Amino acid sequence: MLHKTIRPVVLLLGAAAVVLPLLVVLFGTFKTLPQLFDSPLSPPGSPTLDNYRRAVDEGGLGPAFVNSLTVTAGAVALTLVVASLAAFFCARVPGRAGWIVFGVLVAGLAVPAQAAIVPQYVLFDRMGLTDSLLGLVIVDTTMTLPTAVFILGGFLRSIPEELYEAAELDGAGPLRAFRSLALPLTRPALATTGIFLFVMDWNDLLYPLLFIRSDDRRTLPLALLNFQGEFLTRYPLLFAGVVIASAPVVVVYVLLQRYFVSGMTAGAVRG
Repeated sequence: MLHKTIRPVVLLLGAAAVVLPLLVVLFGTFKTLPQLFDSPLSPPGSPTLDNYRRAVDEGGLGPAFVNSLTVTAGAVALTLVVASLAAFFCARVPGRAGWIVFGVLVAGLAVPAQAAIVPQYVLFDRMGLTDSLLGLVIVDTTMTLPTAVFILGGFLRSIPEELYEAAELDGAGPLRAFRSLALPLTRPALATTGIFLFVMDWNDLLYPLLFIRSDDRRTLPLALLNFQGEFLTRYPLLFAGVVIASAPVVVVYVLLQRYFVSGMTAGAVRG
């Protein structure tokens, strides 16, 4: 009986711990700084969109949004192409060779990003890829590739061997089997992986902070740092920037939710 009483209370406290900060951020985007400090949890009495306008105009979030979108789209697309081909190779190579290659690729998950910062910066600087969006695309692809191979490898190995044999009997080569058989069957896995990659690349602050020096090449996480000063943080502008930066992630998840759920549950039930 006590368990039934405590459980709703714990769930309510957990929901409040998540919802209340979101309400503070959302309401704060429509308030001035004094109004936010006076009543952070109350709805805005006289809501204004001035914070969103100032965040885009004064904070430079417009160009930063385009830069983030360019880097994220390029990195996600490149990672999915390379990772799907690598995972397909590991799944189709017989014997231990496929597992060895798979293990080498996935071993990157054990290497912290901070441990490779210095050699990465030296290498990219010598190649002229620092302070460029192309450099961010390449480094994001490199760092997220092990995660993508790990996720896609499990899905591709679950495809029955009989399907590949039937494709070979129809005259399909490896690339044709990959394009016509493996990719359609792993569409939920690709969507799931794409969502993970999008969130990782979109929210990345470490590499833009390390590589980017020009204001016109800043990404959104880097641009949001401008709202935090040494003595005063412009919270309404910062909250508006956070909402703007979070919107694409929500949109991508809503659009790919059906594939995401089916990808997460694939393989849970086996016949």
